[in-house]
Amino acid sequence: MKPNLSLRKILQKSTIISIFLFSQFSAADTILHAFNWTYNDVASKAQEIADLGYKKVLVSPAYKSSGNEWWARYQPQDLRVIHSPLGDTNDFKDMVNALNAQGVETYADIVLNHMANESYKRSDLNYPGTEVLATYAADSTYYDSIKLFGDLQNGSFSAGDFNPAGCITDWGNPGHVQYWRLCGGNGDVGLPDLDPNNWVVSQQQAYLQALKMIGVTGFRVDAAKHMSNYHINAVFNNDITSGMHVFGEIITSGGAGDNSYDSFLAPYLNNTGHNAYDFPLFASLRSALDFGGSMSLLVDPGAYGQALPNDKAITFSITHDIPSNEGFRYQILHPENETLANAYILGRDGGTPMIYSDNNESNDGSRWVDLYKRPDIVGMVKFHNATQGRGMQVMNFNDCIILFKRDHIGVVGINKCDSGQDVWINTAEHNLWWYNNYRDVVEGVDVQNINSQWHKFYLPGRKARMWLIE
Repeated sequence: MKPNLSLRKILQKSTIISIFLFSQFSAADTILHAFNWTYNDVASKAQEIADLGYKKVLVSPAYKSSGNEWWARYQPQDLRVIHSPLGDTNDFKDMVNALNAQGVETYADIVLNHMANESYKRSDLNYPGTEVLATYAADSTYYDSIKLFGDLQNGSFSAGDFNPAGCITDWGNPGHVQYWRLCGGNGDVGLPDLDPNNWVVSQQQAYLQALKMIGVTGFRVDAAKHMSNYHINAVFNNDITSGMHVFGEIITSGGAGDNSYDSFLAPYLNNTGHNAYDFPLFASLRSALDFGGSMSLLVDPGAYGQALPNDKAITFSITHDIPSNEGFRYQILHPENETLANAYILGRDGGTPMIYSDNNESNDGSRWVDLYKRPDIVGMVKFHNATQGRGMQVMNFNDCIILFKRDHIGVVGINKCDSGQDVWINTAEHNLWWYNNYRDVVEGVDVQNINSQWHKFYLPGRKARMWLIE
């Protein structure tokens, strides 16, 4: 039955209002992963970060840790104070306030699976250990001033708070991966694996609540693959997750059908309700952009389980683990392919994109140093922010190219092949607005003025174009 004229008008008006409200309250959400930046460095760049269009900053783990190597940040000694080469609790608070003043949120990288491997200097499992407790006592005024919670005169964890010693050997077995230790070679006894007893859970909750009180609004759960969902759900109760963006790091080689996805990532998503790094989409990107791959893989990868649901995904082209760990370096994209991948994740509808920027911890030259402010990346973030909440429609694709639009606001074209391609589009069918300039924000030069039913978009070889309406 057709609605009468008055009802039809009401429905049309309601739709217009709904679209307006959706676009009004859809927040741009690009995360800058300021990997291993000091908290003072992040604070000093708060204005710049905001001006570049980032809305959230993920910072490296904040607790007591020692050693200058980046990986030392992932070996907690004590959750009750923030004190490391990156700064202390006061530096952390100043950073959160500086970012908040610019409208930028702070996300914290957290480690709950294990404590520091300190077997080289002592045999017991008392944390933070007598040496650190003596340091606290020698300067009690200072350490009390940076305390997050608890009593620094006493230890935090002891032998009964850990699973039995033993190294992971069966990496495809969730029980083995979640209850045994991450170990290196040459007789290394590994990172002491915490048992989710009531005391451990209460301490971890107190730590997360303290970060929330400071103003942290998101948690990246490091090595979530190595924690049981029972442990995760025990810690992340409603009080912890309320108002927070929580996402886990579970590295997989693909999506549905891949054992690492089916055994670890899918159960994590289904049983915790958290978000996660979209390694399935990353695998799709690597396959599509690789020699012999097809861009058709990127038309709708989520439809066949090769990308996470839009509202669950943290999308990326590189993470800190990939270049910094020998076992994952095979996943590093060619620099040109990485640029194309960034155009895709910042141009598409869905997921929360993350841009990684380090201080050359991976010894790959300056490849990711200051990446966050490289002009093409800044243009892509601008496109993402301008099209947030807008629908996406693929207009054309083949093995080499994909061309899609975000309502009438923007058009994204990606060509992975060496030769340029002309792509003709029916502008009336796809509702692109005539007599408007669409300017590419990646290189800032190419301008398309659409003024007829059929329009040719030229996609140069090995390039991305992200045309935004002016």
